[in-house]
Amino acid sequence: MADRAAILMENGTYFAALREALENAQRSVILLGWQFDPRTRLVDDDSGPAAEIGHILRRLVVERPDLEVRLLIWRSPLPIAFSQGFFPQRAQRWFRRKTVDFRLDRARPVGGCHHQKVVVIDDRLAFCGGGDVSVDRWDTPEHLDADPRRFTPYGLPYPPRHEVMMMVDGAAARALGDLARQRWKDGVGEALHPVAVASDPWPASIEADLTRVTVGIARTEPAWRGAAGVRENEALHLEAIARARRLIYLENQYFTSPLIAAALADRLDESDGPEVVIVSTAQSPSWFDHATMDGARHALLERLRRADLHGRFSAWTPRTVGGETIIVHSKVSIIDDTLLRVGSTNLNNRSCGFDTECDLGFETSEDSDNAKVIRGFRARLLAHFLGVDQAVFEATFAVVGSLGKTIEGLTEGRMTPIGLEPASPVARWLADYQLGDPASPADAWRPWRRGRLSRVLKDTVQRAHAAEGTALD
Repeated sequence: MADRAAILMENGTYFAALREALENAQRSVILLGWQFDPRTRLVDDDSGPAAEIGHILRRLVVERPDLEVRLLIWRSPLPIAFSQGFFPQRAQRWFRRKTVDFRLDRARPVGGCHHQKVVVIDDRLAFCGGGDVSVDRWDTPEHLDADPRRFTPYGLPYPPRHEVMMMVDGAAARALGDLARQRWKDGVGEALHPVAVASDPWPASIEADLTRVTVGIARTEPAWRGAAGVRENEALHLEAIARARRLIYLENQYFTSPLIAAALADRLDESDGPEVVIVSTAQSPSWFDHATMDGARHALLERLRRADLHGRFSAWTPRTVGGETIIVHSKVSIIDDTLLRVGSTNLNNRSCGFDTECDLGFETSEDSDNAKVIRGFRARLLAHFLGVDQAVFEATFAVVGSLGKTIEGLTEGRMTPIGLEPASPVARWLADYQLGDPASPADAWRPWRRGRLSRVLKDTVQRAHAAEGTALD
């Protein structure tokens, strides 16, 4: 149960809330991340280095001797670290362990990574979602072209980026504290204990979107060293897709999981099944992701379009006013406006069974006030991509009835379809064997084992066409 929960759209909002919450910390801060850069400015003002999270944390532990700050960041291999622009080993040298305890974690299967993005403050407040604390992640909902605030410390501009985080308190925050302590024990070997404080670290500038809401935590942990592994994120996605009645909205950086694609294809085959709308990035910004993910995603989108015999599927990518690609790094799933998930889980194989992931989600009844919050958030997401007022989007959707057709009618180039052109043979081959995208440690170095996952999707599409008596080209 969370006494309060807030949905934070864009890292400009998240970073400002994080800074305010850090200033309220009394006993404990635990940050888990895929990436971390101590030079990250948490607010856009003229305070100079004082706004950088590294300086903030070092100042806080000096001012508050009882405050313990721990950072656990993935020890990324050199090719990945190079693409991040700030090696995690360099970040480690920013801090003395007696003040801010910064550790690098590589206690995973070879090739796997820690991908959770969680911050827990005093066991009273927690953040969870898709946003890393790094210098190329800040942006606003306007996603302005050539925004002078979107520059790295090296003076290099970086592209607009869309992120979503969730902030919770109460028992939900304590549960995330338990998760963070367990990961610290697994990665560092040190047992930590819960803390209790009387103060409330909730940022005064943030109003709760939800109150007294039951929040679920969905995890991914690889099966490794005798541990059975946890695949809660995959299971929840598959169950939610199977139970959807009207609408499946998936906003995600990647889309390469054949099992999730097959589940969507099954629903698209139904004559009265739900509409499926996917929002993703036109092209991955890193060379590794572009090589391993983009082609596979393209082939899966093509297969879903073939399965869409009733015209209920669309996939889109957002752009700025000037036509620049907006990097969609968020991981948001909305089902029938009654189930909302925000977390770190990508819709690929890795996130379902090979890396560590953490999502938050809650479910409500269709006629509840919380369902209105979810509907409003979905409308806010798409309205900000389209560059229209939220009320205009909601009024248009109320008349049109289809999310995809509403986007099509309002887009004016701000959202463009992806996956329309035929996938190349290389892309189809990548989709079949998912190179760089293992489903578990068992197939990490055996991509031929992943071919069975792709056959599930192929068979689903073939059955759909056979049932309709249409040819599969």
